[in-house]
Amino acid sequence: MHYLLVSFSHHNSTLEIREKLALNADDEVHVCLEKMISHPVINEALIVSTCNRLEVLTSVQNVLEATAYIFSLLSDNSKLSVAELEGRADVFEDQGAMHHLFNVAASLDSLVVGETQIAGQLKDAFRFAFDHNYCGQKLSRAMHYAFKCAAEVRNATSISSKPVSIASVAVAKAKSYFPDLADKTALIIGAGEMSRLCAKHLSSSGTHCVIMNRTRSKAQAIADECGELVSVRDYSELEEAINEYDFIFTATGSPKAIISADMVKSTSFERHWFDMAIPRDIDNCEMSGLLIHRIDDLKNIVSENLALREDEAKLCYSIIGRYTIEFFKWLQSLSMEPFIKGIYEKAMSCAAVETDRAVSKGYIPKEYEQQALKMNEQVLKRFLHDAIHRMRKLSGDTESDTLIESMKYLWETDEQSADNIPNKYKCEGQV
Repeated sequence: MHYLLVSFSHHNSTLEIREKLALNADDEVHVCLEKMISHPVINEALIVSTCNRLEVLTSVQNVLEATAYIFSLLSDNSKLSVAELEGRADVFEDQGAMHHLFNVAASLDSLVVGETQIAGQLKDAFRFAFDHNYCGQKLSRAMHYAFKCAAEVRNATSISSKPVSIASVAVAKAKSYFPDLADKTALIIGAGEMSRLCAKHLSSSGTHCVIMNRTRSKAQAIADECGELVSVRDYSELEEAINEYDFIFTATGSPKAIISADMVKSTSFERHWFDMAIPRDIDNCEMSGLLIHRIDDLKNIVSENLALREDEAKLCYSIIGRYTIEFFKWLQSLSMEPFIKGIYEKAMSCAAVETDRAVSKGYIPKEYEQQALKMNEQVLKRFLHDAIHRMRKLSGDTESDTLIESMKYLWETDEQSADNIPNKYKCEGQV
């Protein structure tokens, strides 16, 4: 079994490429994952699709076959050539895959280093794949370790001490044009986490905000949370509303643009629109007094953010490197058969020690020593038989990791179990 991760992000792909690769609806993710695990060499799969990345994490039997199939599948979905995808993607295997996954979970690979949204997006992607049986034990182990690594990065460093997100970077960009936002107005389209953060940052700067969403109740929930400077407007008024505000911030899950060029009218005031969605919410439009900012346009602020956090990032990378090594050591320790062998060795050690004690105390004649040893061993084997059988049956289940860890604690098996067997009872070659 191998871990295989295929990654497209702001590091290797343009906004246009990421738009075509994006899977924005659960149905699209369903179809893609079903096709993936239908391939005979792909055992488990999950997909993380966000505004800045598409990550395909799989457990596979053959890396080359699986990689070729994943590129073919993504090519069919995006209508991009396989050659184009192969030239852009970062492909990671085993330790490289885990190192990259842990980087992503800890937000060190994010456009905004230290942002906190990616952990939630990873959890949602994992929960979706697990609940629909697209992933099981192998990817569960990887994801749980990734979350554990991300938690230590947050706790041991200050990389996320000042939470930053694409939304906060967009608001910071707005402030670079108008230092005082108190006399400005903003229209926020969408009711997801990005929109909620925009409303919070803008309202805290004194900006009057209006939220629009197809489901009005979701927009109202954000308005209620953010206070009196935030109100709601009906989505049916979108075409009229877009020409009335100083700022527009969009972050919807629409598969196509919600603001087309023919909807945009000239105004007497300067406007800045921030499109934080992939695929984009706003069509290309050239008009005097209107500047449209895409996600990739925020890279200057992002670079400053990375420079400020450089020292913290070095510590983060050392933690991630350590977790990558520890993960594979942990995987080896979770193998059921070595653990079962350890139990038997511990049992045989006990049988040998007690036989030796019984003979030395005179409870058993010396001439019956081997027969007594054999009887003790058989009793212990019979006692362990049913439990070992059930353990082997559970070895492929997700719950087996917890079982093994618990049993290790109870039995305290280790590689030295056989060392406790008196030399006279050891078979030739026994360790």
